[in-house]
Amino acid sequence: MAFAIRPAETMDWPLVRDLLEDASLPATDLNEQRMVDFLVAESPQGDILGAIGIETFGAAALLRSLVIGRASRQGGMGRALIERLEAGAARKGIRDLWLLTTDADVFFSRIGYVARPRTEAPEAIRNTDEFSSLCPDTAILMWRRIGA
Repeated sequence: MAFAIRPAETMDWPLVRDLLEDASLPATDLNEQRMVDFLVAESPQGDILGAIGIETFGAAALLRSLVIGRASRQGGMGRALIERLEAGAARKGIRDLWLLTTDADVFFSRIGYVARPRTEAPEAIRNTDEFSSLCPDTAILMWRRIGA
C-alpha cells in the first residue's frame, strides 16, 4: 500500500482522534494543538491511514499512540512511522525513547524495544497523563536507546 509520512497539521486532529478511539488508545489529553508533535501516514488520495506522536522531556521522550487503521495494518506502515519519528527525535538530541503498551509489546520488542520495570521510567515520563492516569497500571513500559 502506498503512503507518505508527513508532519501532522491541526486539521488532521479529527481523523487522528477517530483512529485512536477506534483502536481504544488514549486521546483525552490530546487536541488539535498537540498535532504539532505527531506524524501521519497519508494515502495518495489524502486519507489519514496512521499516526504516531511524541512528548519530549530533554534527552528522553514518550512515544505516543502509534495507530494504524485496521485496513492498513501488516504493510510496514507502523515500522515506517516509528523509524521516521526516531530519526527526528535523534536529530533533536533525544537519547531514550519510552512507551507504554497493553498489547503491542511483541511488535515493539521485534524492533529493539525492551520491557523495563515502570519504576525505571524517568520522573518526567512518570508525570505524564498517559503514564499516571490514562494507561492502566498493567501497561508494559518499554524503552529503546536511539541517540548516541
